[in-house]
Amino acid sequence: MNPKSELYTYDLSEAIWRKASASGAEHDCVEVAQLPGGARAVRDSKNPSREPLRFTASEWAAFQEGVIAGEL
Repeated sequence: MNPKSELYTYDLSEAIWRKASASGAEHDCVEVAQLPGGARAVRDSKNPSREPLRFTASEWAAFQEGVIAGEL
């Protein structure tokens, strides 16, 4: 099984989801949960029952680097 497919086998029912501290009063933001190996799951706080996106550790690192560099 490839690492990306493996991320979708993790049960997220016990995941600890966190929102950005700068989220607005409407709470319209994304929530992030840690997965094994530095991977992350991301979901829409307005629709938490929808299937979350999942990112490998390297994908998540590339995303963070892009945000810090102002690319996103």
